[in-house]
Amino acid sequence: MIDDFAKPKQRRQSVPVRVGNVTVGGDAPIVVQSMTNTDTADADATVAQVAALARAGSEIVRITVDRPEAAAQVPRIRERLDRIGIDVPLVGDFHYIGHKLLADYPDCASALEKYRINPGNVGFKAKRDTQFSQIIDIALKHDKPVRIGVNWGSLDQELLTKLMDDNAASENPVSASAVMREAIIQSGLLSAERAEALGMGRDKIILSAKVSQVQDLIAVYADLASRCDYALHLGLTEAGMGTKGIVSSAASMGILLQQGIGDTIRVSLTPEPGGDRTREVQVAQELLQVMGFRAFVPIVAACPGCGRTTSTVFQELAGDIQGHIRDSMPKWREQYPGVENLNVAVMGCIVNGPGESKHADIGISLPGTGETPSAPVFVDGEKVATLRGESIADEFKQMVLDYIERRYGQGSSSSTTDAA
Repeated sequence: MIDDFAKPKQRRQSVPVRVGNVTVGGDAPIVVQSMTNTDTADADATVAQVAALARAGSEIVRITVDRPEAAAQVPRIRERLDRIGIDVPLVGDFHYIGHKLLADYPDCASALEKYRINPGNVGFKAKRDTQFSQIIDIALKHDKPVRIGVNWGSLDQELLTKLMDDNAASENPVSASAVMREAIIQSGLLSAERAEALGMGRDKIILSAKVSQVQDLIAVYADLASRCDYALHLGLTEAGMGTKGIVSSAASMGILLQQGIGDTIRVSLTPEPGGDRTREVQVAQELLQVMGFRAFVPIVAACPGCGRTTSTVFQELAGDIQGHIRDSMPKWREQYPGVENLNVAVMGCIVNGPGESKHADIGISLPGTGETPSAPVFVDGEKVATLRGESIADEFKQMVLDYIERRYGQGSSSSTTDAA
């Protein structure tokens, strides 16, 4: 009973879409993606940020293509990324004049692996269908998939007005927010139908329906998922900065993922001034990992601290190990297959320390206030050493590295099994 309750619902079956070397949907793992905030016309800055995002674990990277200067640089950006060994698929984010840019810059259309179309601003009135059709025709010519990305900040006002008028005339009107959600869903579905009518297969279409409120996002995607089998790009738009953005994204997407909804995710964080754009990739990975969908980096469990743990050694040690692991992962992914499944425990006192350390692959229980100044180390559930003195932290870090080499190194007998 408890096991059944703890498991997420079976993943919603969607039509798989190939985006460059990555599959979104179907039985493929949930894909992590991100977006640059550089001026795409600045090829140096964009290449550097795309590379950083890819090395952090972003499996797809979207770039803004908003004007001719940006479109002209896309093939150069692709070439430079290829030269440095970064093969992450690039997605072009188009608004207003995407049809013109793709037509005028065919090398840009070819270099991108997917086009993002916003139905709310692809064109207005009589031009909307024509310009949407032009983008679909170019995508078909270059054999590229599209993401039809609806955003409530740029929703099709004609559709919204019609639905609002219909609702006002209804015998059983619903709330304005419910009409807004329906307009978002219909905008995506109607656009996908138009794309199919133009010859695009369902295996070339990804849908997204972005809103910025947690409950709205849950409601929109739950309804959308029940009405189609397109692959779904999941994300809370304008999530915000710092803990607010992280909590809002995790709360909304966590519920949907638990319901089996979502084929690719992006955590849209507002960076701190001068902050690291790769933070949103880390948060997306951690969300999928703590929910048990994927493993990206070894987990470091550490106690929160209390009056029994006045020493800061366990905090510093946990931080050092976690930072070293994350910094090392780009190299370790190749050098130590399966290392992302490693569990490390750094505990601060005798209450839960030994037990938690035994449950980890390798763990240490540091002395708390008034406890004997010794630190037992457990490997695969067995006590293997007791560390003492000023060098406990350094000795344990070396033991972790030795364990990784022994268990996941290419020459180890268990590396093939662990990586499978």
